[in-house]
Amino acid sequence: MKLEQELVVLGLLKDHAQHGYELRKQINEFLTYFAGLEFESIYYSLRSLERKGLVKKKITSSENRPDKYVYSLTEKGNERFSALLDKSFLHIQRPFFGIDLSLFFLSHLEPSSAKRRLRARLKMLKRIETNLIKVYAEFKEKYPPHLLAILEHNLDLIIAEENFISKFTSSLSQE
Repeated sequence: MKLEQELVVLGLLKDHAQHGYELRKQINEFLTYFAGLEFESIYYSLRSLERKGLVKKKITSSENRPDKYVYSLTEKGNERFSALLDKSFLHIQRPFFGIDLSLFFLSHLEPSSAKRRLRARLKMLKRIETNLIKVYAEFKEKYPPHLLAILEHNLDLIIAEENFISKFTSSLSQE
């Protein structure tokens, strides 16, 4: 399991004990706006964390329904969450943009084809920017500033890439 996934699950359980279904729902409906993480299976992650002694599960039963598991953090899980949170603030890696690989091999394309593809990418980025602005407007009244800052950061990155693509496309036209 990736450290980011571990941080997310432990962080969500830090708020309160939850069913796996609730965790998956929060990740799919909420966290995808704030962190571009993909989970293979929340239940795989929970089993892995349970084996490490970071979470514990309690079985809840009700008539006419299958048993459900409620997961909560252990003391060791709390400590691990704090350590991962500290580590994530200091973890810096070069951002990866798929466009970088395309630019590396740009010489293998006809200039007109390269410009067409760059303009198409710019169009997609503009759509993403528009959607992020809409999401931000919707979330502005609902969420605290530290969560909105994540959307602002993503928007800044999208705009920076749009600016780069525009300048680069113009430079191709001048060659």
